[in-house]
Amino acid sequence: MYKITFFNQGQVYELFCGKVHGSELAYGFIEISELIFDDGDSVVIDPTEERMREEFADVEVMHLPAHAVVRIEKVRKRGNCVIRDSKSGEKVTPLPVGAPRKRS
Repeated sequence: MYKITFFNQGQVYELFCGKVHGSELAYGFIEISELIFDDGDSVVIDPTEERMREEFADVEVMHLPAHAVVRIEKVRKRGNCVIRDSKSGEKVTPLPVGAPRKRS
């Protein structure tokens, strides 16, 4: 299981998925699939998790631009999905990614 942290429209998302690899769609994209959300068995419902579940309800595979991805972590157990406003004190800045250099 992987924890993915990425920028999306001025916010920082953290979500969990089963598979991560380089996208075959185009160079510079990361492909994530098998999104993992809470099964909803608990009495308390996390509104952020519910919002993400609705936002990504019909998504089978996501292709994220590599420059939007902050971190990819392989984790043993799932934590909480999070959406943070990147302007409220978060000091993470995406850096541009250049094209691969040709070897001489």
